[in-house]
Amino acid sequence: MGVLEHVVAPDGVAAGRGYSQVVTGQGRLVVVSGQIAQDEHGALVGPGDPAAQARQVFENLRRCLAHAGAGFADVVKLTFFVLDVADLPAVRAARDAVIDTTHPPASTAIQVAALFAPGYLLEVEAWALVSD
Repeated sequence: MGVLEHVVAPDGVAAGRGYSQVVTGQGRLVVVSGQIAQDEHGALVGPGDPAAQARQVFENLRRCLAHAGAGFADVVKLTFFVLDVADLPAVRAARDAVIDTTHPPASTAIQVAALFAPGYLLEVEAWALVSD
């Protein structure tokens, strides 16, 4: 794990809800492509259930990060793409189950018209910094 500095609210900027406005650090960059709610065979997990889909997405992120020698403690940025912002509480609950909520990563949430295939409700990408 690298040494990261999390700034929830820099001078003159309002604090975000459950994320840091700025995260800085040094190390090896790990970028994980957007993950969707697919199991290891490519099948949709949790049709119509944003909480089940979010849990699968974060499990996929965990596996991808682990492959690169990283974990959620190393994540500096998460980007959420959701079909409906009303699903964000379920997404945040899945996120909060795996991150240190006292030092959350920077975050962006975007409502989109569609994802790559019908049935998927969210996609999440991650950026991490790992000590060399």
